[in-house]
Amino acid sequence: MKKNILVTGANGQLGSECRVLSETLSEYDFVFLTKEDLSIDNLEDVNKYFSQHKIDVCINCAAYTAVDLAETEMEQAYNINALAVGNLAHCCKKYQVRFIHVSTDYVFDGENNVGYLDTDLPAPLNIYGKSKLEGERLAMSENPASIIIRTSWVYSSFGKNFVKTMMKLMQERQELNIVSDQIGRPTYARDLAKAIFSIISDGKNDAAGIYHYANQGVLSWYEFAMEIKKIGNYTCTLHPIPSSAYPVPAKRPSFSILNTEKIEQHFNITIPSWKESLTHCMSLLS
Repeated sequence: MKKNILVTGANGQLGSECRVLSETLSEYDFVFLTKEDLSIDNLEDVNKYFSQHKIDVCINCAAYTAVDLAETEMEQAYNINALAVGNLAHCCKKYQVRFIHVSTDYVFDGENNVGYLDTDLPAPLNIYGKSKLEGERLAMSENPASIIIRTSWVYSSFGKNFVKTMMKLMQERQELNIVSDQIGRPTYARDLAKAIFSIISDGKNDAAGIYHYANQGVLSWYEFAMEIKKIGNYTCTLHPIPSSAYPVPAKRPSFSILNTEKIEQHFNITIPSWKESLTHCMSLLS
């Protein structure tokens, strides 16, 4: 019998990458749901769906990701990033479905200068991070068998993201100012999707808990933009600026390096370098 995999947030970056990879994974049957297909922040709706469909694994790619807008749209952020996660976790436990949920580096305050472990104490700086942290808490309290994967700086050939924005702006403008004092690890959503499917196929019984995933390499947004410029052969001049010169409603962590050793070792996953993955993504967009 093929396993049935449910993917929520089907139109997002990660959901879209899961859909691309699903075409090569004939050992599974997939269902991809958007918010129009199922209101995951409504427990009654979620319970009804799970009761009517045979699901073996649920990958929750749905998220409210508008970091600055979340400061004023707190209810919407918490509904999707927290309440909905609790609903899915609850129903996954009830119907014996394996639950994999994706979270963020923004649960941390950026004061760590060596790289965050899954055991480090979260201290989010903004509403988005707080809502995602509450989602983690609800996932584990409703379903202790949950697998939570925190990731950072996600980009893809789908959706809105830094890479696509930079490629567009570098073709339109002669100069750009890029923040240089926020340090992190970019994540190509396709690599993360591959890692998730590796975890599913691994089938370890001791897999529950929190893991970190991001591409190999540590850099600033400015360095990220410089590599995009190099790969795209753009002539736009880039200027490094401090975060203070580019004020936004939501404060960002200045150093949000995720230590990925746990996921690499536990599931024997090899994580590609950020430059390699960026080159691949940009080749799809050019």
